[in-house]
Amino acid sequence: MAGDAKTIARPYAEAIFARAVESDTLDVWSDTLGLLTAAVADPALSGLIASPKLDQAQMTELMLDIGGGRLSDEGQNLVRILVANRRMSVMPEITQLFEERKAEHDGTLTVQIASAFALDAAEEHALSEALKRKLGREIRIASEQDPELIGGFRLRAGDMVIDGSVAGQLGQLANELGI
Repeated sequence: MAGDAKTIARPYAEAIFARAVESDTLDVWSDTLGLLTAAVADPALSGLIASPKLDQAQMTELMLDIGGGRLSDEGQNLVRILVANRRMSVMPEITQLFEERKAEHDGTLTVQIASAFALDAAEEHALSEALKRKLGREIRIASEQDPELIGGFRLRAGDMVIDGSVAGQLGQLANELGI
């Protein structure tokens, strides 16, 4: 379903991004999408979205009430379109795709680093500078600790993946040995 959700979300994200660039409201749309994604991620609301208990008008009214005065007219129209097409559940994917396009537009790349041990600020900065030189873009580091890696790190920057973890190396060795 994850691939299907991204496929469904992509046209919405592209249209929102195009409108945001056209109207110079990238940050406003970022906030709007973040708000809607947080609402959809709420366990109580996600259950309502998936259930047929609310009709289209009730769901639209609920989502607009949640947005309160924080949704622009275009944000409210987005809610109406997503509810009408039963696509509120793909809001997280829409937001993710939009933020990826926004970062690309801004010349920024978010790099996810999972490491066996927590990285300190100096290590993150050194990695960021090295990747900036290699990729020619501003780098934002999102790091997390993953003890299952045993040692080393796993880096993901867009489509590029570098697995320098001990667990990855052991897996590769097992593959080569046919285990």
